[in-house]
Amino acid sequence: MKILSTLLILGFTAAPALAQVADAKPDTAAIAATTKVTDPLLLAMQQELTREQAKLVLPGLQRPYYMQYRLEDIASWEAVANYGALTSDNANHQRVVRVEVRVGDYTSDSSSARGEGTLQLAPEDNDPAALKYALWTATDEAYKNALRAYAAKQATLKQFQTPPTASDFTPAKPVTEIEPVLTLDIDRDEWKRRIVDASGLFASSPETRSFANTVQGSTANVTAVVINRYTVSTDGTVMRHGYAEYSDSISIAGQASDGMELARANGSTATTAAGLEDAAALHKRTLTNLLSFHALCDAPIVGAEDYHGPVLFSGDAAADVFNHLFVPNVEADRPDIGTAARTQGAYQSSYRTPVLPAFLTVIDDPTMKSFEGHALFGSYKVDDEGVPVAPVTIVDHGKLVNYLIGREPVKDFPASNGHGRAALGQGARSKAGVILIKPLAPLTDAALHAKLLAIAKQQGRDVYEVETLGGELTPRLLYRVSPDGKRTLVRGALFDELDQRAIRSGILAAGGRDYVAQTAAPVPESTIAPEVLFEDIGVKRANEEQQKLPYYPPPETKQ
Repeated sequence: MKILSTLLILGFTAAPALAQVADAKPDTAAIAATTKVTDPLLLAMQQELTREQAKLVLPGLQRPYYMQYRLEDIASWEAVANYGALTSDNANHQRVVRVEVRVGDYTSDSSSARGEGTLQLAPEDNDPAALKYALWTATDEAYKNALRAYAAKQATLKQFQTPPTASDFTPAKPVTEIEPVLTLDIDRDEWKRRIVDASGLFASSPETRSFANTVQGSTANVTAVVINRYTVSTDGTVMRHGYAEYSDSISIAGQASDGMELARANGSTATTAAGLEDAAALHKRTLTNLLSFHALCDAPIVGAEDYHGPVLFSGDAAADVFNHLFVPNVEADRPDIGTAARTQGAYQSSYRTPVLPAFLTVIDDPTMKSFEGHALFGSYKVDDEGVPVAPVTIVDHGKLVNYLIGREPVKDFPASNGHGRAALGQGARSKAGVILIKPLAPLTDAALHAKLLAIAKQQGRDVYEVETLGGELTPRLLYRVSPDGKRTLVRGALFDELDQRAIRSGILAAGGRDYVAQTAAPVPESTIAPEVLFEDIGVKRANEEQQKLPYYPPPETKQ
């Protein structure tokens, strides 16, 4: 699973050589009384942090001015079925500590755009002594790395005439936020039965048996990941919070008669297993995917001549567009050393200028726990740097008025707005929580489609509507729509000129039917987007080599 890909294998080579750290024994009762913390893991982390803060310094060199300890407890389970049989059933549990040490001061310190910190495997049995030892070795390595990074950074800064446009870090008030520990809870036997049934449906259903021999891949899987995060810092912050992702998916793949490779893949996601689709819904989704895959195989290829004109994007497709073109560019990243830029990305010089149409406003509100019955992945109270969050208006009537900021400030934004969020094993970076795209006067679904058809009639030609995207905003289900409203599924298309200019000045209207897109990696995020009608998007034929079809039919399937 991608959420665990960076943590499955960890190697450590540095030998501990702390600068004569004494065997000081912090007063456990005093720490617990001060922070009202009783969790044994947090107490052990606080004790070791207090010890390091008091004693950690190499002779003649700087003390750390900031340290953070973070422990991530990761429990996961995944089962996979192919062609009606279970092929994988794996569970994993792992604990990792990450130690961040900053040398210097808030104005200029050892941090860099690559991040800072050291990882170490942690004991899984709540042994406080073993945990402290893991923290000790990781702190040693992080401190030495910080000293080297600070010296190198100061030398680099002397090479540039232009000073940095903002400080490296900002202070934060201490926060204590202790949430309940989450546990992985899913009926594994039931879900294995469901995915086995789903992956074999292409061969067993009367509705799909006639084209079963065109299905070259049929995979269903279910995953569950639960992460509990424990954090302490020299700010005095103490946190325990967790998040979970449960998901199921079905993937159908094969080739059209001309060799074009086609696929249909989707599923459901939720914060609990109970929030996933039930067995009947999964069965129905799988059947729908199979039928749409068959329809794609029979669909005509998009026209050879390039098209430029209106395209209506469903909420699903629009969410992908905003997540790809908009959201990363309002997550403020520190600019490169020696430049006068505010941040990085397409919107580094777009502050207080239009980036979307005037009828769109965008808010990031991680305090939203749910939306129309959907529990939101991106909801949280306090970010991973210990800063409480509040709603942030990013775009007001089309104009960019805010960036999402963690504790690494950028020009004109000297303080965090609670968006310092960390991927597994990584340092905190500016990341969105719950993005809500709000049209000023949303059109009904019928009115939006009527507007598309009105343009088609006015221009006297077919137009396009897209339901789902994949990859780099590649259309998966794309329909050619005639002026009389007839829809024809087409395949083999790519979008052209779908970029920041298109979302700034090319959106004609937005609908009122919202779609909730959710992801848990690299950090949990939710995007709530309406349907949008673009005035001028390019649609062209993809020039891809078509692979040969299998030389002989597949084996007989069970009935």
